[in-house]
Amino acid sequence: MRYRDADFPKLMGCDILYGKKAVRIDEKARKVYMDDGEALPYDALCVATGSSPFVPDIKGLEKVEKKFCFTTLDDALILEKAIDEKTRVLIIGAGMIGLKCAEGIRGRVSAVTVCDMADRILPTFLDAECAAYLQRRLEEHGISFILKDSVEEFSSGRALLRSGSSAEFNVLVLAVGSRANASLVRDIGGKGERGIAVDGHMRTSVSGIYAAGDCTESLDVSSGQIKPLANLPNAAIQGYTAGANMAGGDEVFDTAVMMNSIGFFGLHCMTAGTYEGDMYEEKTDSSVKRLFTKDDRLKGFVLIGCEDRAGIYTSMIRNCTPVSSVDFETMKKAATMTAFSKDIRKKVLGGIQ
Repeated sequence: MRYRDADFPKLMGCDILYGKKAVRIDEKARKVYMDDGEALPYDALCVATGSSPFVPDIKGLEKVEKKFCFTTLDDALILEKAIDEKTRVLIIGAGMIGLKCAEGIRGRVSAVTVCDMADRILPTFLDAECAAYLQRRLEEHGISFILKDSVEEFSSGRALLRSGSSAEFNVLVLAVGSRANASLVRDIGGKGERGIAVDGHMRTSVSGIYAAGDCTESLDVSSGQIKPLANLPNAAIQGYTAGANMAGGDEVFDTAVMMNSIGFFGLHCMTAGTYEGDMYEEKTDSSVKRLFTKDDRLKGFVLIGCEDRAGIYTSMIRNCTPVSSVDFETMKKAATMTAFSKDIRKKVLGGIQ
């Protein structure tokens, strides 16, 4: 028997309320109020409200007719209808969202220019040298960059820059970051600085309320800092952990790390953890491998053009695996389970050695 996607919530005993928005939590009465006034009772509640794009306050922005964000499928579909082969697109933001937008539309428009006040692309997780590898690939496919500059004003299809230069465009994409949608929990006194604070069980500071995904902030095991860890693997594990514990389980997720995975026109980049301690490096004209170790731990890595089996490195960071417990000289050259002890291979591989 074949099922449609819409059938699966019914099979799992779930009710989905489309077109409704939760606007308030009454933690004492244990009710969630919808925007139509309906109140839904709960025994345990999970807030998974994600994040929203940040829109900067730039003079003249309200007069730009064709301006878009690029964080949802609806955003992409609306943008697609607004462009053609004569369109000149200006993207503000050289982070992951802005650059994936640039890659996706380059073959459909006349020109794509990316502007960012940072001195390099992907500034939150790549240094200038590593960023240059990916920037070259993007430039080879016709994408232009304006870096170390910012837009001060929009006027008549032109962005006036702080440096005094300008950039012409007829479609604008805003990709300058996002903010956690944390107000539902903050409004009732929930803790958190840049998101909803959760512990390893995904419990918030408010009794009976859990949270998961991009709306949260939690411990980064590689740095020891509390921060938003907005990526798919962490969100998925957080969601599972919250759900299991809301149903009476005792799951813990205390191995979250910052991770990034992206690629442009066939050149891929993966990073994880923090870049502190001793660095092992291999470089070619089209690839970079950097492994960072400190206090007998793999703390982080940068892999560009050589990302095969990166999950083994990530697992070492998550599990705080002692470097001294593996053949790290072999691991430097290639991520492989053969570098682990027989006992670890047996445990991880289920008896296959």
